[in-house]
Amino acid sequence: MNGQTSPIRDGRVVLQIRGLRKRFGEQAVLDGIDLDVAQGDRIAIIGASGSGKSTFLRCLNFLEMPDDGEVRFSGETIRAGRRRSQRELAAIRQRAGMVFQHFNLFPHLTALGNVMEGLLTVRRMPRAQAQQLAREQLARVGLPEKAGEYPARLSGGQKQRVAIARALAMEPEILLFDEPTSALDPGLVGEVLRLIRSLADEGRTMLLVTHELGFAYHVATRVLFLADGQIQEQGTPQQVLKNPQREKTRAFLASFAEFDF
Repeated sequence: MNGQTSPIRDGRVVLQIRGLRKRFGEQAVLDGIDLDVAQGDRIAIIGASGSGKSTFLRCLNFLEMPDDGEVRFSGETIRAGRRRSQRELAAIRQRAGMVFQHFNLFPHLTALGNVMEGLLTVRRMPRAQAQQLAREQLARVGLPEKAGEYPARLSGGQKQRVAIARALAMEPEILLFDEPTSALDPGLVGEVLRLIRSLADEGRTMLLVTHELGFAYHVATRVLFLADGQIQEQGTPQQVLKNPQREKTRAFLASFAEFDF
């Protein structure tokens, strides 16, 4: 796979973002983001630290409340600026499954308990059914034998795979990965990237904030370069990573010593 094709893409737009804005004090972190995401798209989001990449993902499932704009999932519009109940927010977050940089696992729950938690509290699934589904997802990420282990006894790569299993269990329309390998020791990065690639091969729709540019080149269908709160450049991996048109994009890419293309 070279980033130019996708095994399952039907062209149906599953996520539309219009005029998304977010400020922290005087700083405009997101300054009018527009984006369409189709079924099966794999979009890598790159940019310097502080460019708004993580905030962008967090606004898509309303972990951060955008100040303006709208997010539309499969035709259902969610506008910024209105207070929402926890039930409404949980429904939104179920549609956009988030995988965090630092895992965000509950330390007092086993791997199985972490995967089950959303099934029980958000999807209101009977415990036996939730347990069966959680075990299936742990097997999906290669950790069936770790079901009874607590996070403190797992490696960083195993923690991240549990976090991915937790997101998958909620059956989201889109997976959001916020630098999923940046907190891992170098030797553990590969196991998480291989899992994400296998999900891409299944045709899952995903947005991935990453500094792994080689991975983005080989797996993404589209690359976005974010700077100054805006999408400065977007296109295929070949276009953005090898033939960037904007000076800011070229300057950013020049800071990387090598590419694994």
